[in-house]
Amino acid sequence: MRLPFQPPLAPMLAKLSDALPESEGWLYEPKWDGFRAVVFKSGDELLIHSRDLKPLGRYFPELEAALKAHAPERCVLDGEIVLATNGRLDFEALQLRLHPAASRVKLLAEQTPTAFVAWDLLALGDEDLRDVPQRERRERLVSALGAAKPPLHVTPATTDRAVAADWFTRFEGAGLDGVIAKPLEQPYRPDKRAMLKIKHQRTADCVVAGFRWFKNGTGTLVGSLVLALYDGEQLLPVGVCASFTRARRAELLHELAPHREGALEQHPWKQWLDAHPEHAGGFGSRWNPGKELSWEPLVLGLVAEVSYDHMEGKRFRHTAHFVRWRPDKTPADCRFDQLEVTPPHELQQIFSTRG
Repeated sequence: MRLPFQPPLAPMLAKLSDALPESEGWLYEPKWDGFRAVVFKSGDELLIHSRDLKPLGRYFPELEAALKAHAPERCVLDGEIVLATNGRLDFEALQLRLHPAASRVKLLAEQTPTAFVAWDLLALGDEDLRDVPQRERRERLVSALGAAKPPLHVTPATTDRAVAADWFTRFEGAGLDGVIAKPLEQPYRPDKRAMLKIKHQRTADCVVAGFRWFKNGTGTLVGSLVLALYDGEQLLPVGVCASFTRARRAELLHELAPHREGALEQHPWKQWLDAHPEHAGGFGSRWNPGKELSWEPLVLGLVAEVSYDHMEGKRFRHTAHFVRWRPDKTPADCRFDQLEVTPPHELQQIFSTRG
């Protein structure tokens, strides 16, 4: 490619922060919930690769066509591939776009088209912009892509902390993760956690319906707790909590021991398992339907308070984090109506908000 530098490029990363920075000198952007993507374009040559440097273009032919037609002739862009349904981002639908069959990819591109939201310009023509301050890169991005049409977008951005705080609240209903903060005078730092991400964090009391063994720790170490909530009379799986230290994994096994014996016989999911014997040893992975995740049911009784960022349908979007046991709660207390619901906010308004 005839560019100032060649692919691949490990993108700049973000570290978690509890709050928006109090100091001045920051650029704020909505935190998009999609696939991170770096785009290299040189004339008719185009490469889209993921955060972990894997090629993505074949899964999104509609974006390849749009970038070839409307992106600058020679450029490198950093951004996010997103998919919206019913006025909000839909990560589950986006996940389904990663299909091995070309015929299926073509059909999904027509049925559930994606968009590309650009937030950084790293090269333009013969110019390498990675050492240029964020402030100038933002100006150059808006100038280069300001007239782009859907499915290409430039992310909204602001230097006003009050506006960013408003976005943090209002835009969650559209499926956004939170807010990203970038130092205005900072160059682009590939593969470094040089940005801040401020994400929504909440807690919920969940039924511990089972557990999964830690990798290479079957019989000795707990990997994760299987969480569930009641929807009326039905107990539905909502995700898992993990991220335990090795010592804590061993302790958990002892804490779960009184709830293991005979758990399957009285488990509310037994009927489903009896009807689907192929899942007797595990539930399928949400992200990889062909992968079985070994689990063991527990006698209901344990309630765990967990922290999470937001829901994707009736599941936790990301792995939840264990906070504490709640011996004062019963499984019947663990219902969906405890969860905070944010009303949808139209994505069109987000796309039209240009700082």
